[in-house]
Amino acid sequence: MLGRAMILVTRAWQKGPSRILPPTCRYQPSCSAYAITAIERYGALKGGWLAVKRIARCHPWGGQGHDPVP
Repeated sequence: MLGRAMILVTRAWQKGPSRILPPTCRYQPSCSAYAITAIERYGALKGGWLAVKRIARCHPWGGQGHDPVP
């Protein structure tokens, strides 16, 4: 149930503000797509934690490139 709510919020982000703002994600797949996959695969707690760690790495001094969900 919590996982579904988290995915719903992430999809709302993808369909709303994310389309208006310039693309800034340094990774493939995007951070929001990564979050959805992680939550679907591992559930709300572990998947959410993986998503938070990924978003924390997404900054100018972080990495870039292909970074799939483990």
